[in-house]
Amino acid sequence: MRRAGRARMEVKRVLQCADFFALDGADHAALLAGHEPVWRVLTRLGSYVEAFLSAHGARVAGHVAPGAVVGEDVYIGAGTVVEPGAFVLGPAVIGPRNVIRHGAYVREAVVTGAGCVIGHASEIKGSLMLEGSAAPHFNYVGDSLLGRRVNLGAGTKLSNVPMAPGGSARAGRTVVITIAGVPHDTGLAKLGAVLGDDVHTGCNSVTNPGCLVGPRTVVYPNVSLPKGYYPPDRVVKLRQQLDLIERLATPPS
Repeated sequence: MRRAGRARMEVKRVLQCADFFALDGADHAALLAGHEPVWRVLTRLGSYVEAFLSAHGARVAGHVAPGAVVGEDVYIGAGTVVEPGAFVLGPAVIGPRNVIRHGAYVREAVVTGAGCVIGHASEIKGSLMLEGSAAPHFNYVGDSLLGRRVNLGAGTKLSNVPMAPGGSARAGRTVVITIAGVPHDTGLAKLGAVLGDDVHTGCNSVTNPGCLVGPRTVVYPNVSLPKGYYPPDRVVKLRQQLDLIERLATPPS
C-alpha cells in the first residue's frame, strides 16, 4: 500500500506546471500558477488573451512588414518583426522580440513570451510558447505548451486530435493519458503536447495527442511519439536497420 501511495503521489506531482517549466520570472507566469494538471492551462488561454487585450489594448509595438496581415485582436510586443506573407489572425498576444516569418499562420488563443520564433509554413493555434522557444520551419503546434528554449526540428508536428479506427476524428471523446498505469481523463477533445524547458525534437518527428515531455529531453528525427509521460533528461531514439544492396547494372537501352 505504501508503494502504491508513493506512486500515486509521484504521478500527481509530475503532472504539474512546475515539473515542466521554470516558473520564476517567466513571461505570463500567471497562466502557469497553481497545482492543477499541466494541461488545464490550455482551458484558460482564451480568457487570458481576452483579459490581456482588455487591459493593454490591441496594438502593434513592433514592425509589421508590408504584405503581412495582422487581425484586430492582436497585441504585438516591442521589437517583434512580422515578415511579409505572415498572417496573424488572433486573438493573440505576441511577446517582445519575436520573429514571425514569411508564410507563418498564427491563429486564435496564442500567447508567446519574449524572443520566440514562428517560422516559414508553421501554424500555431490554442498554444503557449514561453521565452526563446521556436517553431521555425514547417511545424504544426496545436493546443500545446512549449517551455523556454524549446526547439522544434523542421517538419515537427504536435498532433492534437486523436483518431478513431477507420481514420476519422473521435467526435465527442476526450484525450485520456495513462501514466504509471493510472488513466487521466484530461477532459479535452484536443490536446497536443506539453514540452518542458529545453526540449528539442528532431526533423519530421510527430507527437501524438497527449504527449507530456519532461525538461531537457531530446526526441530523435522521424520518431512518432505515443501519448504518455516522458521523464526529463532522456533521449528518445529511433532504431532503424538499413540494408545496403548492390545495384544491378542498368541494361543498355
